[in-house]
Amino acid sequence: MEESNILKREVLSVMREKYETLSLAERKVADFVVKNPYKTIDCNVANLAKLSGVSDATIVRMCHHIGYTGYYQFRITLARDIGKNQYGDIKVSNSTDEIEVLFREYAENMISIGKRMDSETMWNCVRLIRECSMAHIIAVGNTVPLSQYIGFRLGRLGVRSSFGLSVEYYMNHINLAESKDILIAISMSGASKPILMGMELAKEKGLKCIAITSYEDSPVAKMADYILLSRGKDISFNYYKDYAHTNMMATIDALLEFLTNEDFIRNKHADRPEIILSEYKV
Repeated sequence: MEESNILKREVLSVMREKYETLSLAERKVADFVVKNPYKTIDCNVANLAKLSGVSDATIVRMCHHIGYTGYYQFRITLARDIGKNQYGDIKVSNSTDEIEVLFREYAENMISIGKRMDSETMWNCVRLIRECSMAHIIAVGNTVPLSQYIGFRLGRLGVRSSFGLSVEYYMNHINLAESKDILIAISMSGASKPILMGMELAKEKGLKCIAITSYEDSPVAKMADYILLSRGKDISFNYYKDYAHTNMMATIDALLEFLTNEDFIRNKHADRPEIILSEYKV
């Protein structure tokens, strides 16, 4: 079945049609989804695997066998079918109250992230970055600007780093990494294949890995040595709101704040570029 055609059909209908072609393990997934479509939408691969009693790989294989490119495509198509949170709470209002409510929600999310964060993990990440020779920062898609932001900020704090726009770029840098280098992987879903490829290569090179992600049960989190969890309040899946990086930025800024050390900056002369460029600012 061609991809363009399958996306026009309802997921549950496709699953019922293909049910007999699935393995016994894949049928367990299909049975759960058919009985719990709303709950399925709020699951990532690892969550659905646990609830279905199968492996993460079985989830992905099931999606492939019924015609989808992967779990993400399966998930957003199911969300479309049952009309759950496709567009989120779209509000058009000139009320200042609406603005205040939105920023209050942001603040509550920040507090939730802080409560979830393991303090020992945070301090281990700070120590690892301070002691590394170079930090290789990897991201793909719309999280790439976050890698650029971290790279720039680390430079201002006296930490050498590599970051770039393409998988080929960061794979080259990881391949040439030295023993005291580290990897910082950014992935909201924790399921991005290019990120996993970079982490696998980093592991082969013996690099310690920090993951910044929203899902502690994700493949990226499982491969990392340290996980900085960027999830705030538990909310229903909404693939439009998933493009927002407010929570990840808060996690990143907290890490950078704890990294900031005056003596380290002075010893590395990390503030020199700011002084040189100061003549360009009024």
